[in-house]
Amino acid sequence: MPILPKSCIRTWPPSSPERRAAVLALLALALCAAAALSLRYGSQNYSLAQLLEALRSGDADDPVRRTLFFVRIPRTVAAALAGGALALSGALMQAVLNNTMASPNVIGVNAGAGFAALLTATFFPGAGRMPMASFLGAFLTALFIYLLAVRAGLSRTTLILAGLAVSSILTAGSNTITLLAPDSLTGASSFMMGGFSGVTLAAVGRSGWYLAIGAALALFLSVELNVLQLGEESAASLGLHVGRVRFLAILAAALLAGAAVSFSGLLGFVGLLVPHMTRRLVGSDNRWLLPAAALLGGAFVLVCDVLARVLFAPFQLPVGIVMSLLGGPFFLYLLLRRKGGRVYA
Repeated sequence: MPILPKSCIRTWPPSSPERRAAVLALLALALCAAAALSLRYGSQNYSLAQLLEALRSGDADDPVRRTLFFVRIPRTVAAALAGGALALSGALMQAVLNNTMASPNVIGVNAGAGFAALLTATFFPGAGRMPMASFLGAFLTALFIYLLAVRAGLSRTTLILAGLAVSSILTAGSNTITLLAPDSLTGASSFMMGGFSGVTLAAVGRSGWYLAIGAALALFLSVELNVLQLGEESAASLGLHVGRVRFLAILAAALLAGAAVSFSGLLGFVGLLVPHMTRRLVGSDNRWLLPAAALLGGAFVLVCDVLARVLFAPFQLPVGIVMSLLGGPFFLYLLLRRKGGRVYA
């Protein structure tokens, strides 16, 4: 297929701040709509009137109120935060590694967080240790992949293959732990597939500081990441401390991915799909891309979670299965689109 000249390229994504702000507003509305769907639909559906009445009533024995406060609200909050965190983490990794196929799941960061979480639950039980263990697992894995990229001079394709190999090794380690110590983590099978069944606000709250620090650091680095996209030599000539920016971005990505995995399990492909979808909407400027990816990621995971609950109701699928069914074909699509030497953002 011939490459069109720049004069023929369409004017989307929008380039003006006003249009990008409008896209952000629409994504925020989409997130709110997805949250409303998550509150309404499940193994049992409720109308908006029933939900509002449950919120107004003070009856602790009201089954709708109990379902809303102990099941639906924690699950909705967890799905929105996990989706936003993983999407933001994926966008950061793609910027740092200069590879649009990088994501926490593809290069093994999710697997590292999950392995560390299971290891901690087995040998150092205690609910408060899970977020820190997940973060350390994610950070060490991301740092290892980064060192492979910058010191070994790996190509983009080889880097992805190395990440998949690391992910396979860590997943095998996690499976070994669950086999030898089946009681190490309650619902370990659900954790490995990813899902929000049984999640509590307390579990989400223990990861709150990690999510907040990671998101704030990511947004703080948005301008520096734009400069980094010019190339390492060009960025350094403009006064950017490339090593420091990359380290901080990996730190933020690990905080976000590790915190999300600690209460959501090993959700796949969110960090790969959502940044690509977001670039179609707002372009590659990280000042707009990062917040838009967080909003779209939250909405995307919420919708997938609703589908996991209603497709085979009253039986519920782990949301990770739904995401893998969507993400696997999309990953193959990205690989096929690179055929012929063209690189797509």
